[in-house]
Amino acid sequence: MSGPPPTTPARRSGGAAASSGGGASYRTPIGTHDLAPPESGRWVALLGAFIGAAERAGFGYLQTPIFEDIDVFARIGEGTDVVGKEMYEFADRSDRRLALRPEGTASVCRAFAQHRPTTPWKVWYQGPFFRYEAPQAGRYRQFHQIGAETLGTDDADADVEIIALAAGFFDAIGLQRVPLLINSMGDGDTRAAYADALSAYLRQHADDIDPQDRDKIDRHPLRVLDSKRRATAVVAADAPRITDFLSGESGAHFERVREGLTALGIDYEVEPKLVRGLDYYTRTTFEFRAASLDAAQDTICGGGRYNGLVEALGGPPTPGIGFALGIERLLLACDAEGVFDVPAQRAEVWVIDTAGGAEARDLTHQLRSIGVRADRAFDDRSIRAQMRAADRSGAEIALIVGTDEIDAGTVTVRPLRRSDGGSVDVPQQTVPRSELLGTLRAVFDVLNAPAPASADSSNPA
Repeated sequence: MSGPPPTTPARRSGGAAASSGGGASYRTPIGTHDLAPPESGRWVALLGAFIGAAERAGFGYLQTPIFEDIDVFARIGEGTDVVGKEMYEFADRSDRRLALRPEGTASVCRAFAQHRPTTPWKVWYQGPFFRYEAPQAGRYRQFHQIGAETLGTDDADADVEIIALAAGFFDAIGLQRVPLLINSMGDGDTRAAYADALSAYLRQHADDIDPQDRDKIDRHPLRVLDSKRRATAVVAADAPRITDFLSGESGAHFERVREGLTALGIDYEVEPKLVRGLDYYTRTTFEFRAASLDAAQDTICGGGRYNGLVEALGGPPTPGIGFALGIERLLLACDAEGVFDVPAQRAEVWVIDTAGGAEARDLTHQLRSIGVRADRAFDDRSIRAQMRAADRSGAEIALIVGTDEIDAGTVTVRPLRRSDGGSVDVPQQTVPRSELLGTLRAVFDVLNAPAPASADSSNPA
């Protein structure tokens, strides 16, 4: 499965618990978790799969600071919960107002405005992000995202490309139950006209809307549609559709996106209520939802097109399109579907040294330098203890070096297991040091070869 669960959060952020040793016992702050082997190996493999997909599509890696000037994030929407309630803000020693990044697009746009790269600028990013909200399954106060952005083109085919990147990544890791929902928010005039119509509708049904969403009706009516609260969702189901307000140009753009997805064989559903709440979104919006997860946390990837954000951050008017996906929630979806169960990295060769450890030190270094995953025990343990460690490691071959082997200039090669877990029928052998690498290759070839057919599968004749 996916390895051990994250460390249970402490009752107090950064608090200490009593311990029998007399010292403080610290735990992870609430809403955070440690990432340790073997689960960390799964994350590395996940990033590797995404990097491969992004690089094949011409996206380069962008790394931005974990904290930025607070005004960078204020541009995503002063009335949003992200800016108003969830952002970690602080003043540094020079009284600069800074914030831990709550999302990735604003930082990407700030970087574009600062460096003015050649367009279209296609970048991907990954790392930790921070929001002060109630922790729940797949959602932490320090969470981790992978994202991709294309800036500098209004071409609808760029929208198709960015959606195809996400869809191809999900396919690469084995996720199947991740339907794609798309919509269009049109241009600025579309959004304004729709906001007026939506506000009027919501005011008529205000008494039926969840009290926590009512204050958004006049200030940010589109964000009411983002709500997962049941009462609000019932009202939103019959709300006006933004696609009925699209201009001719926006309608043509959306149609081109739909045609492109169909041409690439990417299934989708038009969802009229998909109007992303952050202020910078225009035209195409989309989400991938994990059908295997509860509705309250089923969105594993969200994105869309935006205009005006780069300009608000000091750059020229620059259109963009992008997405972000949460790693923690994505892996929950993988667990629910029983896919992407990456095995822990194990040693291929374990060196057992009964002559003081120097041979194990030198042999493991030599093997690692040619690409072999090699490991050893420490502290001059007994040969029995070292053999137990070799067996626990999952290594396929043990190399044994004692005083007899040192005197003779040899190494004993002991096969431990086949790569497929089958029984080993390769004998132990002692070989000269000069022939070790050739012998290892030959033994690995045998251990990795398909298992021979069993005696029961005899000729029916």
